[in-house]
Amino acid sequence: MNKGKVSESILKRSILKKIDKRRSEVLIGAGVGEDCAVLLNKEDVTLLSSDVISFSTKEDSFMAVNTAANNLASSGAEPVGLMVNLLLPEDYEEPELKAVMGGLEEAAESLNMQIIGGHTTVTSAVNRAVISITGVGKAIKNNIISASGARAGNDVVLTKWIGLEGTFLLAKEYEAELTAKYPARMIYEAAQYDRFMSVVPEAAPAVKSGVTAMHDVSEGGIFTALWEMAEASHVGLEVELRKIPVKQETIEICNYFDINPYGLLSGGCMLMAAPDGEGTLMALKDAGIPATIIGKFTDSNDRILINGETKRFLDSPKADEILKVLK
Repeated sequence: MNKGKVSESILKRSILKKIDKRRSEVLIGAGVGEDCAVLLNKEDVTLLSSDVISFSTKEDSFMAVNTAANNLASSGAEPVGLMVNLLLPEDYEEPELKAVMGGLEEAAESLNMQIIGGHTTVTSAVNRAVISITGVGKAIKNNIISASGARAGNDVVLTKWIGLEGTFLLAKEYEAELTAKYPARMIYEAAQYDRFMSVVPEAAPAVKSGVTAMHDVSEGGIFTALWEMAEASHVGLEVELRKIPVKQETIEICNYFDINPYGLLSGGCMLMAAPDGEGTLMALKDAGIPATIIGKFTDSNDRILINGETKRFLDSPKADEILKVLK
């Protein structure tokens, strides 16, 4: 199989189809585009979200925490805690471990989350350090938002800009190489994109504005997020490519590496379905969050991208563009 997310067909055929056990406490379980599992606890619910990444730097651990928190926030939950499992290769050194844990704790503290447990082991099964992280959140049952709530006629709302996470990682990893090609201030700006990584600030005002679905835009970029929300909700969509917000630093860095910004890691960016898109934009603006209406969800099965006079169908998800650069 290829690097990155498994294909949607494999996910459905070999993973989701094998999950048969059902319990009444599980309100939302595993599914295409779903960011969190939701467990009922009287009138409140507990949300769980897991992710796995290989890591080598403090930035990697920072991203892992934000990914967990963003998944929880996209379901309307308050992020509370983190379970952290570390798989370390045999040549891993303790100073590296301290640095990674420092990054995890710093990121958790910035989001008012607590590392509540986990496991650390050294094993010959990996040749790079791996974090398996589970975010734990809480919410009132009636306030839960899932990726499957988009309805025909809803506006497609996107916060901030696409490609933030991928641009940040590439700017940090290839700073010297990129600075030789572009103005240093441009690459420095891209290397500061970590300040945009959390979608926790936009979740609460979006929920209050009446959004019916939210999905954080992460691996596979905006094209994957659009496909996953439409697939989960059983709707079509029409999106205008030119309305999708993207920063100039992202465009230049993607041009340099010959990769597509629409398929690039986009942590820090939230996709929403809103019955009243303008009202949602106003609520987000009041919270200091830039957002854009980029299209509509439709009652067909067609997922269409509009670029001026040209229309084409949105392709099913592919491996993230960053994997063409970071081996």
